[in-house]
Amino acid sequence: MEFLQYFGEVFTLTHFMILVGGTVGGLILGATPGLSPTMAVALLIPFTFQMEPTASLILLGAVYTSTVAGGAVSGILVNIPGAPANIATVMDGHPMAKQGRATEALHYCFISSLIGGVIGVFLLIFFTPPLADLALKFGPAELFWVSIFGVTIIASLGGGSVIKGLIAGAVGIWISTIGYNPVLGEERFAFSEHLTGGVHIIAALIGLFAIPQVLTLLDSKTAGGGVEMNAMENHSIWQSFKYTLSRVRALTIGTVTGSIVGIIPGAGGQIAGLVAYDQTRKTSKDSSRFGKGEPDGVIAAESANNAMVGPSLVPLLTLGIPGSPTAAVLLGGLLINGLFPGPDLFTVHSAVTWTFIDSLLVGQVLMMVFGLSISRYSRFVTRIPNHVMAAAVTILAVFGTYSVQNSLSDVIVMFTLGIGMYFIAKIGFSPAPLVLGLILGQLTETNFLQGSMIADSMDGPWVYFFSGTINLILIALCVLSIGFSIYSEMRENRRRAQAVTHPNEEAA
Repeated sequence: MEFLQYFGEVFTLTHFMILVGGTVGGLILGATPGLSPTMAVALLIPFTFQMEPTASLILLGAVYTSTVAGGAVSGILVNIPGAPANIATVMDGHPMAKQGRATEALHYCFISSLIGGVIGVFLLIFFTPPLADLALKFGPAELFWVSIFGVTIIASLGGGSVIKGLIAGAVGIWISTIGYNPVLGEERFAFSEHLTGGVHIIAALIGLFAIPQVLTLLDSKTAGGGVEMNAMENHSIWQSFKYTLSRVRALTIGTVTGSIVGIIPGAGGQIAGLVAYDQTRKTSKDSSRFGKGEPDGVIAAESANNAMVGPSLVPLLTLGIPGSPTAAVLLGGLLINGLFPGPDLFTVHSAVTWTFIDSLLVGQVLMMVFGLSISRYSRFVTRIPNHVMAAAVTILAVFGTYSVQNSLSDVIVMFTLGIGMYFIAKIGFSPAPLVLGLILGQLTETNFLQGSMIADSMDGPWVYFFSGTINLILIALCVLSIGFSIYSEMRENRRRAQAVTHPNEEAA
């Protein structure tokens, strides 16, 4: 067991201090809207030039791990996901905060992140060769069906209305086509100079979640004070541990989904979190609780987006194929240190590689410890007066959006989408399906166009897209997802009808 042989290297003074610093810094960066894990790792790469390879990889790995979980902090407290991977967390995390359960929600977030993250790293340790072989089998056709599977959950994220969810998702897919075609280079729907570069996902994410929140705070009749905390805010860590471990279904769905999505090159944590959230809601005995402060929603989403961290490094370390955008930046960190993906990493450079992997395992524990430590101070954030909170959120939104590409156009797009979202939210539309449509639209279009080009040189689109074991499995999953969505909707309608017909029995 080589990972045990080098485990002690993590606890040398230099390596452990770097790991602690990277974890704390990652939590802070992750909680800042706009500073996604990808950007956080990219910002730190120049600082690793003078560091020895092991130390630099430990720093980058710690930041990668903790920013994924840190993004849930701003999502739960102020309804702004720190990164796309935390979109699903917001759906129940922020309602819990508004109910005075912010600390409880953060407890579930960091504990489930630890469980998902540790299992993901163990998959990296014990199953690297077979998982690498599986990752190689995903080409444009397979990734196209993965994105279509993601599209099948759009309707269920519409805040209780399937039609509104579909409409919002369709608008998101349309927005994803603005700008230049990612494969052919054609310009589409760029009716303003600010749209020539398309709509960046971070600008859309911040605009759709942050600006409506700002306008709601300013419009609130209670503008003088923040959210009041109730007695549930004294929820102990041990109670949270006990409850989280008892939610076996949510943890299992989140961890399995995150692990599978992590292996697939290019899928990303946002798809893992949303798919896990959707499947947990569909399999719940009472799906109506979701979106109103259901802990299972937070647990499933956070265990999923952290479980994908370890598996996303499998194709990176073995084949040089990043399993996520952040892993792609991490690949640059490897190459800068003269480390090339492949068998040599686990033989010639085994000390560096296994110490790095061991640090990911220890980093998950540190992330939970520091995350639980800061969660107790959440009450101070939620007591900030609304007009002060609105100003702070606006500053963070502008800073986070502008810092992505140093583009004023992104800021204008962010405000435009946000103001529009504020008004359509009043008639029951949710930002989640719109954002998911934007994310999946880009992934679907790129892989469909690339797959079509490959198909034209082979046996044609029908054979390329509708044959092969993985394609058939993914198509079956898409059909099952649609069928289960219809069944869940019918079941929920029957439950509501029974509640209306027999209100006393439902109350009992």
